[in-house]
Amino acid sequence: MWFLGIGAYVMFLGGIFYYNLFKWTFDEKLKQEAIDMVRVYAPTLIKGLTKSQYAISFDEFDIITKGIAKDERVAWLVYLNRFGEVRWFKDPSVIGKPFDEFSKLQPPPTDAIEQAYLSKTPRVRAVPKQPFYEIAIPLAVRGDVMGIIDMQVSRHGVESIISKAMQKYVIGAIGVLFLIGIPLYFFMHHFVINPLLVLRDAIEAISFKNLELKFTARKDEIGDIANVFDIFLRKVKAELANVQVREKQRGVAEQRWWQSILQAIVSKSHHAIVVDEDNTVLYTNFQVTATVDPSAKLHLLDVVDNQQQDVLRLVGVALDRPNQVVETDTVFRQEPCHVRAVHLEEEGELRRTLILFEPKRTGAGMPA
Repeated sequence: MWFLGIGAYVMFLGGIFYYNLFKWTFDEKLKQEAIDMVRVYAPTLIKGLTKSQYAISFDEFDIITKGIAKDERVAWLVYLNRFGEVRWFKDPSVIGKPFDEFSKLQPPPTDAIEQAYLSKTPRVRAVPKQPFYEIAIPLAVRGDVMGIIDMQVSRHGVESIISKAMQKYVIGAIGVLFLIGIPLYFFMHHFVINPLLVLRDAIEAISFKNLELKFTARKDEIGDIANVFDIFLRKVKAELANVQVREKQRGVAEQRWWQSILQAIVSKSHHAIVVDEDNTVLYTNFQVTATVDPSAKLHLLDVVDNQQQDVLRLVGVALDRPNQVVETDTVFRQEPCHVRAVHLEEEGELRRTLILFEPKRTGAGMPA
């Protein structure tokens, strides 16, 4: 569709250009042929004017009636002598009348006669709102105007030629459009559109597990794009691997940190659990016996026993009161305990919740 649209647009612009070119070419040809036709007979006409300014000779009459006026392109003609009197016109009643009287009966459509007489050169004017050119041609000898032939030349023939030329242009342009468009369509479809669709499908099929672009190597611009995108995926994959390594290292370091802190401040008879914001267990100071995969992450629910609801409720309260100690009583590992929890939260830092189980003591300070 885009090719057809561009083709139609180019044809339209080309049509405007060629129409004006044809119009200028054929119009200029029409004007020049009309002037040259009179110049061919000019010596005979000037000879007749030199002999008599008042009476037209037989040679002049033959030239006007059988030569110039007979041309199918000449729609109107008047022959004037040097005094502006009508020497010949199709209406014999105006012959011999001064130009002023003639112009009242047959008003000239333009000022071509006046301009030709003053400049002593042929003048061409387009007749307003009519398909004619008024061409006034002075007959001069040594700069002295002996007479003027003024005629209106029809453009119907030119318009017909232009119309036929434009028809040939349209047919030729459509032919060229198809001759170029069909091979271009197959070329674009095979070498551009299909590879782009394959590249799109390959990008959509990228898995976050491996971040690999499965696309056949190509030695063109599309192949370059695929290579650049593949390099980008490799960088992302390497960065993710680095992030995972740093995360693992940070987790190990944090675990050691918690281990050191809890060993220093927590009694061996107390049980401590550190969880993150998702209640995933990060560290405990006691052995956890769970049925889950040892390599998998432990959730707080995998550690606490049947009184887990009390602990979960306490953790929820701690989340709502960051950096404040909240406490309650529960049973942990079938032993009555006093539970304390504090949610440690700092802006821009990781969030951790410390849960401390303190066995209740009875008697003289011994655990129950």
